[in-house]
Amino acid sequence: MESSALTFAVEIDVPSARYDDLFRYINQYFILPSKEHFANVKQTLVDGATVISFTFLSSEGNWPIDVEIKTGKPIQVTMRPNLPNVPQATLDILKGDLTTLFRFFEENVRRSTLYFTFIEGQKVKAEKSFLKRARILERILLGNILFLFIISIIFSIALFLIVPVSLYVLVIVVITVVLVTFSSRIVGGMADWRVTEQNQNVHVLQYNLPPEVYMDFPRKFSREKLLQMKGEIYDKTLAAGKPIECGTVQEVMSKYGLECRPENVTTKTVNVYQLVEKTAQQYNLPIPKIAIANTMIPNAAASGISPSHGVVLITTGLLVQLKADEILTVLGHEFSHLKARDQLAIPVIYTTYWVFQFYVLAQYLVSYFSLLYLFLVYTGFFFIFKFFEARADLDAAITIGSPKILAEALRKIGFRRLESERTKASRIGDWITWNTHPPIYFRVARLDNYAEKPVEVKHTLYQSAKDCLHGFVAAF
Repeated sequence: MESSALTFAVEIDVPSARYDDLFRYINQYFILPSKEHFANVKQTLVDGATVISFTFLSSEGNWPIDVEIKTGKPIQVTMRPNLPNVPQATLDILKGDLTTLFRFFEENVRRSTLYFTFIEGQKVKAEKSFLKRARILERILLGNILFLFIISIIFSIALFLIVPVSLYVLVIVVITVVLVTFSSRIVGGMADWRVTEQNQNVHVLQYNLPPEVYMDFPRKFSREKLLQMKGEIYDKTLAAGKPIECGTVQEVMSKYGLECRPENVTTKTVNVYQLVEKTAQQYNLPIPKIAIANTMIPNAAASGISPSHGVVLITTGLLVQLKADEILTVLGHEFSHLKARDQLAIPVIYTTYWVFQFYVLAQYLVSYFSLLYLFLVYTGFFFIFKFFEARADLDAAITIGSPKILAEALRKIGFRRLESERTKASRIGDWITWNTHPPIYFRVARLDNYAEKPVEVKHTLYQSAKDCLHGFVAAF
């Protein structure tokens, strides 16, 4: 049976002026390191679009596949096997390699891109990458709260040395209650802006710096100078009731000594309030407070003791990297946490265990065994917390009804983890690491399977716990 051609599209946020760089990137990081597996490499121009083509020879050497990559929005890829019966696994691996390569190229372009984010009627602020508190926010938003747990352990030990033993547990409980009660304010306090019904849109101006400009950019343009430039662009556009246009951007940038090339300028406007409102309606929940964190880390987080006292934090990085329907599914994941009151359930589980440990287990723990015991306990906690994240994925797939789109959003924002999880050791490691989220490969495959074979689920947390356990065992 002859293998048929496989065609797929990949959307990357790259200006057309950088399409030629894609050929050089593919050649440098994909073809040259394994040049014995490639032949007939060439770059042509077809109907005004750059086309990159080559013949890929599998590691076995007997499955030649012609590949054609046509640049544009989106990038179109066609893979044509030259022989019959090429294994589907070979095609899937090549597709995954190319998709990951495009994501790395996109990330590389972003490193040399200047981002200005605006919300009408709100104060113009510097991008968070220039601020010291960005590092703390990044650690929280990256989905790995190991940093916070280490702080909690150190804090608990310090408290034990200061507070009388009879009051120790009571103080821990009181502090936990206060943190949970005010969690929405704490998360909201990390944000730069609030999105409201009166100011619904987030506007992002992107300017990809030419290579010769990027090299000297940090030296020539201080945070204060960039903030002045950003403020002037805002005053001449949104503040005056006008859209952000290339002509105005060119005028302001040239004033500050920065040459602006129109082909490198893109703008994006996202009606965040509308997306949150739509998600709230589908979950039958009140609209929470909406906070925007001005950092390019693509993420979202929800907090609050109850849905009526919740806050949703969205980063500008998420708004830049995802399309509206993908943002909607990510919001669905966060609303699942709000609806299930996970922000309340997880601290209760954690604090209850601390009380149990202090009054019951402490007397049985030998000092030299304590560190190993704590490591195993925390590893167990993080594994259990993965059930809640998997449940949020499943709830979002059911409620929003777009599991494939959520899977694609995860592929975009988690492509680095997906790449590392291609090895067995990494997959096992990601299951037992101190991270609240299951491995990305598991989440994506689970959502894809649900999209193809949807089944009725009565208890999503129970089903998610089972799925996580099966996924963990399968990793071996």
